[in-house]
Amino acid sequence: MNLVSKGNVPSRKLKRANILLMADKRIYQDIEIANALSAGTSTVYRTKRSFVENGLEAALDKDEDRPGGARLLNGVEEALLVSIACSKAPAGRSRWTLQLLADRLVALTDLESVSLETIRCRLKEKEIKPWQKKMWCIPTFDADYVANMEEVLDLYSKQENPLEPVVNFDEAMKQIIADTRTPIPPRPGQVEKQDYEYRRVGTANIFLFFDRHRGWRKAKVTQQKTASDFAECMRDLVDIHYPEAEKIHLVLDNLNTHKPASLYKTFPLRKLVAFCVRLYFITLQNMQAG
Repeated sequence: MNLVSKGNVPSRKLKRANILLMADKRIYQDIEIANALSAGTSTVYRTKRSFVENGLEAALDKDEDRPGGARLLNGVEEALLVSIACSKAPAGRSRWTLQLLADRLVALTDLESVSLETIRCRLKEKEIKPWQKKMWCIPTFDADYVANMEEVLDLYSKQENPLEPVVNFDEAMKQIIADTRTPIPPRPGQVEKQDYEYRRVGTANIFLFFDRHRGWRKAKVTQQKTASDFAECMRDLVDIHYPEAEKIHLVLDNLNTHKPASLYKTFPLRKLVAFCVRLYFITLQNMQAG
């Protein structure tokens, strides 16, 4: 059994292992082991007894002597805490803090006090983070939105037709980073270690095609996401990826370059006829293209 090289062994387990090592061959008395390892003599005795009665694994892992204390909040109080944390913060405050939550919970219950650690642990269990916010596209549910949504849902509900594929299209700008220090390679029992500091070396754009029915994906990397870059992607879609398709239903968001006008700006008029006849744009208004 190798405990030291793993690097993530609980300290209690290591202490029990050291107790057994020092107790081997009866060189040290229990009081000497306890003093050397900052443990109680009762801990030394219980560890030795567990080893004799149940074996090494039980002696290192068994925690029957540590039942833990009772939960400080009952079910009703926890439900109230969740309700408070999910409500609007008090006037003059932008968000709930642990102290504000603790004070409000004490005011609304019979609790005399509650620690900030108890509040933190209960919120962590419920996966609630009232101090965090996430930027999101919140749509406006008007007539245009509903009509657009109905069109997309109707298209997604149709059976697969190889001659009329349904393709989602989107893009994202990503930064390119490099290590500032050489990573430490992995070895048995340890993963590769990479320093948190990095160096920014540029940016790149990733265009992505996704076939709704076949699950096919295609990524294309470019330096920018201009109208001409978008037009080149449309040419690839028609000429390379779906040369046999009669009509390609393209679902994409309403970025200013996601328009047939980008094709007119990039290609001669004689080439546009084949593109426009086979491409059918479904632009999502104020919602995600996925």
